[in-house]
Amino acid sequence: MKQDSLLTRLAARRPLIHCISNIVTANDCANLILAVGASPIMAQAPQEMEEIVSKAGALVLNLGTPNQEKLEAARIAGRTANRLSIPVVLDPVGVGASRWRRESAAALLKEVHPDILRANPSEAAALLGLAESEHGVDAAAKDAPSPERAAALAKALGCVVLLSGEADLITDGTALLTAAGGSEKMRQLTGAGCMLSALCGAFAAAEPDFLRAAAAAARCWKRCAEKAETGCTGMGSFHARLFDAAGALREEDLE
Repeated sequence: MKQDSLLTRLAARRPLIHCISNIVTANDCANLILAVGASPIMAQAPQEMEEIVSKAGALVLNLGTPNQEKLEAARIAGRTANRLSIPVVLDPVGVGASRWRRESAAALLKEVHPDILRANPSEAAALLGLAESEHGVDAAAKDAPSPERAAALAKALGCVVLLSGEADLITDGTALLTAAGGSEKMRQLTGAGCMLSALCGAFAAAEPDFLRAAAAAARCWKRCAEKAETGCTGMGSFHARLFDAAGALREEDLE
């Protein structure tokens, strides 16, 4: 019997996606999750993490705009998700921006195992301890994803790595998939990477092969960008059209 498509499974299950997000992109991440057929919850209080995570189909940990309480919530949520075999997506936003961020991310990774890590090249370099400058939450135009760096990070963390760039790289340390296309306008949009991480969470809730889930998320986000750019009149309309495209996804957009 042919397996139902990822989008069909997602629509049938409508999984709850728990996002510990950041203040810049939480609304966009929630709306994107809704657009693709899942249900978001953006809880952040440490006191309710175990209860919320236990009901979720996936957990997305975004380390942007960090503070101590949020990191504690991420630790509790991540450990709970690991214990219950709930997929965990980690987005180490701006991890190289300060020593405190690097140390906080390292401490979290000692307690929480991500199934998918979505990062830009600068963030990947910081996690690997390489001497490379950090460009805030976004990769500089000159930064290009490196297959060797992606594979090294995947092997070091024992997870799937989605390294974002002009062409995204997706690897488990052995297999390497790519997602090409997209739009240069994504570089002008705050939170494009955060939204991709949220998309990874939604897809991981419906696809147990996390390499396939991350690749599907990367490819459909590229297609959404291409469709949004067609006919847009500026960044405002491009932003809105991204959600229109996400709400009209077809299975071929994931391939």
